[in-house]
Amino acid sequence: MKLTEVCAIAKSRSIAPAKLSKSELIKLIQRREGNFDCFATAVNGECDQTNCLWRADCVVADD
Repeated sequence: MKLTEVCAIAKSRSIAPAKLSKSELIKLIQRREGNFDCFATAVNGECDQTNCLWRADCVVADD
């Protein structure tokens, strides 16, 4: 997912993207939704959150 798409999701949830990185913004969205802010923390590319909106980017994120 591109940063512009993440920013649009953030704005739709009344979150101002400001100058956050993609990872920081996704983690903020996760927290605001009441979820764990676990984006890009999967160990060895394994994640048990199969219904997560961010899953495709999460397991390949490197920052």
